[in-house]
Amino acid sequence: MTVPTERAPDDRFRVPGWLDVLGYMVEHWPETWRRLGDAETRRIRDRLAGSAIRQPVYVTGLARAGSTVLLELLSQHPDVATHRYRDFPMLHVPWTWNRFVDAAVTEDSEPRERAHGDGIAVTPESPEAFEEIIWMSFFPDIHEPGVPNVLERIVEHPEFEAFYRDHIRKLLLLRGGTRYLAKGNYNVTRLGYLCRMFPDARIVLPIRDPVAHVASLMRQHDLFRRVGRRNPRARRHMRRAGHFEFGLDLRPINTGDSGATQRIRRLWASGADVEAWARYWAMVYGYVADLLERDTAVRDGTLLVRFEDLCRAPADTMRRIQGHAALPGERLPALAEERIREPSYYRPPFGEPAIRLIREHTGPVAARFGY
Repeated sequence: MTVPTERAPDDRFRVPGWLDVLGYMVEHWPETWRRLGDAETRRIRDRLAGSAIRQPVYVTGLARAGSTVLLELLSQHPDVATHRYRDFPMLHVPWTWNRFVDAAVTEDSEPRERAHGDGIAVTPESPEAFEEIIWMSFFPDIHEPGVPNVLERIVEHPEFEAFYRDHIRKLLLLRGGTRYLAKGNYNVTRLGYLCRMFPDARIVLPIRDPVAHVASLMRQHDLFRRVGRRNPRARRHMRRAGHFEFGLDLRPINTGDSGATQRIRRLWASGADVEAWARYWAMVYGYVADLLERDTAVRDGTLLVRFEDLCRAPADTMRRIQGHAALPGERLPALAEERIREPSYYRPPFGEPAIRLIREHTGPVAARFGY
């Protein structure tokens, strides 16, 4: 991992006025953009005819477990097509929007460190998690913490499923890929549904030791709260992109236990962040452990990746991921070996009482994953 810089967060998160306006339009008129997306599909139907969705790859899990670096590495595979920063906010009409961007942009952008302050530099061509915009336009309560956010394999939403499949096929056509890759933290509670839609889906699910994980989550939450207070555009951008993991619009994933979710929200509100994040870690990964036990298809399609293994043995871990994802080649292990280092700047800033508190609330679930 690259050591992050100490620039002010506002310097890393600039949202131009035109992007803010377009984001407003997509956020407030989702049905209009769905219709425009369907019209785009009809217009290029002949081009889509030969584009099949085969073994889509999903990277999902609680934020700050290594999903971004996995997305960055897997996106370098020549067969892969994924969303890029340039796709925001017109996710519903990717073919039309990218044609416009190609015609309008005449200069390459310099890489800039992303707002997370983790040393990852991005350009408009960098991969990013944006498919959440599509989910939100069809499932308006998908981020409501007061109700379960779980989508099991029994869920049926034909209109969404048709639009989503067409969207993936358009992205494959647009990027010249044969395999769809998506990072989406919220897909962690949709794995049953995704495996029903795509029985051959390959799921990569990172997990991290809870003490270090809680420290990283708390650091990001504090960073994005500060950004949100000083930069309203940045806050709106995060909401419109479907990123509620941190900041002033923090919304936990309700994995089915609304009482536990509300308890976590009350702890956050009272300033008991260590306990809140520890309980949240246990709730999310406890749900994952239960799901993998009861759903054979999801279990067979899922590879658990320990963050610590990725940092200590990046090439070997990447080979294991590639084998699971059916993405052959030796370039990615070499890239992983070159780029990945254990992030010492996330060493937990906790004293022993806080560490004991985290272990107390996460211990039983962590043990199910070998921690």
